[in-house]
Amino acid sequence: MNRFISPVLWEFLVKWLHSSALFPAEASTIAPYADALYFFLVGMTLTGLTLVGILVFGFSIRYRKARNPVATQVEGSTLLEATWTIIPLAIFLVAFVWGALLYFRIYNPPTNAMNIYIVGKQWMWKAEHPGGQHEINALHVPVGRPVQLTMISMDVFHSFSIPDFRVKREVIPGRYSTVWFQATEPGVYHLFCTQYCGTKHSGMIGEVTAMTPEDYQKWTEESTSGASLAQNGERLFASLGCNQCHNGTPAARGPSLAGVYGAKLQLANGSQVLVNDAYLRDAILNPSEHVTAGYNPIMPTYQGQISEDGLIDLVEFIKTQNNNYRVQQTLGTNESSNTAPATPGTAPTTPGMVKP
Repeated sequence: MNRFISPVLWEFLVKWLHSSALFPAEASTIAPYADALYFFLVGMTLTGLTLVGILVFGFSIRYRKARNPVATQVEGSTLLEATWTIIPLAIFLVAFVWGALLYFRIYNPPTNAMNIYIVGKQWMWKAEHPGGQHEINALHVPVGRPVQLTMISMDVFHSFSIPDFRVKREVIPGRYSTVWFQATEPGVYHLFCTQYCGTKHSGMIGEVTAMTPEDYQKWTEESTSGASLAQNGERLFASLGCNQCHNGTPAARGPSLAGVYGAKLQLANGSQVLVNDAYLRDAILNPSEHVTAGYNPIMPTYQGQISEDGLIDLVEFIKTQNNNYRVQQTLGTNESSNTAPATPGTAPTTPGMVKP
């Protein structure tokens, strides 16, 4: 929007709205784009309201009973009808395309985005960082770096909203939803749940602290629990006995998980799926629906046996597996006698796996 009006006027308008508590600050890279569309819609609405108001007032004066005691028949005008149809249609199409482009920009994170998990429950937000940092009703993020939020609810529908970042995303039970942002200004910003979720909905609030990269690095070092999500997932993987089948050995009853994340997997029903966070979560809870080609459907369901936190840990562990070395260590086997450690970044081919 600031491209169409004076930068000085734009700065004054934004600062006045913010200082008057009428409008949140623009504290993310996406905020100016969202505000530009918002003000365009407001301007379009006010323009239409003004135009209609002027016409109504003008016609009420011109065609009042004193001047036209006998009603005058006014014939239609094709040009006039076409004009008031085509112009609003063009304006609405501009708003539609603009909004669609903004939507895809908001919900498609950059490939280098840092991922943080958000778990919503009545009535709190829990943030889980890959390094093992855990927060309740708080979120610390670095300035100048894209941050992707992978979110899920443990009970009812919630909605994660950071007004200053122009971020709002529904948090749904049983399904991951994602959104991303890049903070531009260090500071503390409000966090809300904007979906009514029960009696204490109004108390489901928190703070987002945007920090310089140096301060964020210091915070992560001081706030670590001593184990990353992947390390927690490795312990859970072993305790559940997953390594008995998914160990990458020739006699394994389950497919190797090395390098599977991000690959296209051939399933027994003939379909292909992209292995991402959502697929891994569903494959753990509903394995009979996701049988890899070449393997029997013998994996039991873990529905009700693993918490959402545990599923996040398992997914993070699987995402880090470039080879089967760590899995075979948990079995106490001599890894070198079966499979030589793969070169970092590579992985042995799994039956049914199609690398993109």
